[in-house]
Order: sequence, then C-alpha cells, then structure tokens
Amino acid sequence: MYFVKSPDLLNFITGKSVIWKFPAGEKRIFLTFDDGPIPVVTPWVIDILKKNNAHATFFCVGDNVAKHPEIFKLIIENNHSVGNHTFNHLKGWETDNNEYIDNIEKCNKFFTSKLFRPPYGKIKYSQLNKIKKNYFTVLWTVLSGDFDTKIDGKQCYDNVVRYAKDGSIIVFHDSLKSKERLYYALPKVLEHFSSLGYTFESIDVNKIKELKKWH
Repeated sequence: MYFVKSPDLLNFITGKSVIWKFPAGEKRIFLTFDDGPIPVVTPWVIDILKKNNAHATFFCVGDNVAKHPEIFKLIIENNHSVGNHTFNHLKGWETDNNEYIDNIEKCNKFFTSKLFRPPYGKIKYSQLNKIKKNYFTVLWTVLSGDFDTKIDGKQCYDNVVRYAKDGSIIVFHDSLKSKERLYYALPKVLEHFSSLGYTFESIDVNKIKELKKWH
C-alpha cells in the first residue's frame, strides 16, 4: 500500500527536515526519476525530456552509476540535476544506522550531490538526523505509481494529473520494472502540463535554500 498523494500531515510533522513540495505561484512542476541510471530506459527519459524542453532530477543508485557511467554522463550533459539514492537501494527502516550512512557515502564516491532521497521513502528519524548537515532530503508530493505492476500506464498518468499542481514534486522511475507504465504516462504528463503553461524544472540547492526561507 502507498499514498499517491503525500498526506499534508507528513509535511507538517517533518517540517524543514524533508522537502515535499515547492511553493506555488510560478507554474512549475518538478519531475524526479528514481533508481537509474540503466540502459535503454534512462536514455529514453532523457530524450523525451529534451523533446519537451523539460529538466528533471535523477536520484541515482550508486551501483548503477558505477555500472553505467556513460549513461550517468548523459544526465549531466543534458543539464539535469542528480541526487544520492544510496549505493545499494537500501530500506532505511530495515538497516542499521551506521550501515545506512556508510552506503550513502559509498554512493557519494561515484558522484557528489547535496540532494538525497531514501529508497522507498523509508528512513528512520535517527538516520535523517545524522545526514541533515550534509544532505537535503527530498521526498515527493505525488507518486505516479509506475512501479506498481497492478496498475496500467493510464492509471499512472491519471494519478499524476489528478494530484499534481503548481510546485509539486512527482516521482517516476527510470527502471525496467516501471518501463511499460513510464513509457505511456510520461509523454502524456509532459504534454498535459505543457498545454497548461507549466515548466518542468530540476531541483537544486539554491531552490531548496529559497524554499527553506519560505517555510
């Protein structure tokens, strides 16, 4: 079970410790892609983003970066931002704190970023507290559900269009598991919000610093 739209209560509870969304007023959508980079899917995402003049943020698994450095390079060359997603896609709730932090730092050896997203969105408060001096933890406003094999691409698209709005952070996955639903939903999401006058921006440290002032 998962929430397509992150409950407002979570935003209230975590306060400045976690970024869930950006303020409204500029007609911006923040697309994010988790679990890559991998062959075929990640280059396809980069290509479709380029065709729509869109920028995004890729939360990369360190092991995948180590295996596919040329694809990671494509992300950077196309002016997208990147974030740390641990080296081995660990669940924070099920992992010893020291092991979890070490795995984040292992990822950091292959590329550096101040952005971090815990796999599955699962992180202990004690882990969050340990990394807050070095990383900005970014979660999301809307889960597309492209990882969910029980839904189809249309439902994935509907999830985003129904709940996303100005300032929303949306999660897709550039993974083989999500490929079928991603390929259907992403182009339609780009078309839909573009037609409404939205731009698609990447997340960076400066935007987060401005957001924290807004909080």
